[in-house]
Amino acid sequence: MKLSIIGTGYVGLVQGTVFADTGNDVLCMDVDEKKIKNLQKGIVPIYEPGLEEMVRRNMNEGRLRFTMSLKTAVESGEVIFLCLPTPQSDDGSADLSRVMMVAEQIADIASGQKVIVSKSTVPVGTVDAIKQIMRKKGKSNVDVISNPEFLKEGTAVADSLKPDRIVVGTSNKHVMEIMNELYTPFVRTGNPILFMDERSAEMTKYAANSFLATKISFMNELANLCEKTGADVDLVRKGMGTDPRIGQQFLFPGVGYGGSCFPKDVKALIKTAQEHEYEFRVLRAVDDVNERQKRMLVKKIRRHFGDQMKNKVITVWGLAFKPQTDDMREAPSVAIINGLLELSVKVRAHDPIALANAKLLLSKEVGFYENNYEALKGADALVVVTEWNEFRRPDFDKMKSLMKKPVIFDGRNIYDPKVMKEKGFVYYGMGRGERS
Repeated sequence: MKLSIIGTGYVGLVQGTVFADTGNDVLCMDVDEKKIKNLQKGIVPIYEPGLEEMVRRNMNEGRLRFTMSLKTAVESGEVIFLCLPTPQSDDGSADLSRVMMVAEQIADIASGQKVIVSKSTVPVGTVDAIKQIMRKKGKSNVDVISNPEFLKEGTAVADSLKPDRIVVGTSNKHVMEIMNELYTPFVRTGNPILFMDERSAEMTKYAANSFLATKISFMNELANLCEKTGADVDLVRKGMGTDPRIGQQFLFPGVGYGGSCFPKDVKALIKTAQEHEYEFRVLRAVDDVNERQKRMLVKKIRRHFGDQMKNKVITVWGLAFKPQTDDMREAPSVAIINGLLELSVKVRAHDPIALANAKLLLSKEVGFYENNYEALKGADALVVVTEWNEFRRPDFDKMKSLMKKPVIFDGRNIYDPKVMKEKGFVYYGMGRGERS
């Protein structure tokens, strides 16, 4: 099948590459000249395990190409995927200006039978708006459908190859057959392709992300309460997670969620509710809790050091919003580091992958280190913000010898408090039974 992908961000590049890997002829289009030229050389602009190898293989085999020409992409593709950014506007809503602009341009170019697939995360009613654009331009042969993505950064390639489910919003039987043919290679183990109306498909994306964000904020609130009561949230988590009605995923407390999806999607769904004269109280609380949680570690650090914060050297391990990605969007590390700098702390930072992106966001006062142990020399404390695997089993004796004071603030609960105490560390976790 001839496919065109408009936008080569996480979703567009990963999905386009995976489609090519199953034998489709894929043309990816973007207006970013530098990005396209690099992709044409096999240079991938994002860190995503397994992606670069797959891009190069499919390019070499002639199934994956890149262009800056929207006209070429529209004329080439039978199915055109819109994988465009929908950033958060000042009022919390999703900014659809890029999506609508490209839709207008496609309407001017398209001829013959086409299927436009809305893959971007967009509010309910966006597909209807794009359909209206096509009708105004007399494009009766252009079908518009919703097909939200459910990729997780760090495992996006695996998620595309073996999706939990495929959601398709359309009532057109012919288009259903096309989408079924396209996605059948990915669901051979029996995971469903769910067909529904366009508005329900659009809502499903926001509902899924917002519910997962709700689980995270609930656990963060629970962790804060555990500290006050002397309970250990890690044990509570295990007791909860064995209940099949609850499940074990997204029950890990920490320093708040970040990234390109959860913060934006929660706020966008709150805004959608407001536009329909409904107050989504639960989600407003989820958002408020998350913003507060990002600063919780700073409060713990300040409580430990008291009025002796100035010029303290604090090392931060982990800057990306989650492991296996270099994405710094809405990363809790930014709020934590900025909070420490406001207290006149000297901050040293290390991340296995995200240093380059972090340098674009964080103050020049921050010292950036390629090696995690180098960043610990003379430190008064270590703050773990991102749970990279390489941080889980470090050389604690070496750490203790490098640090001025053996103090750890574990924002992801990756260490055992009893082991830390035995090794001579002062240890603070999230909800690990410490009474405030």
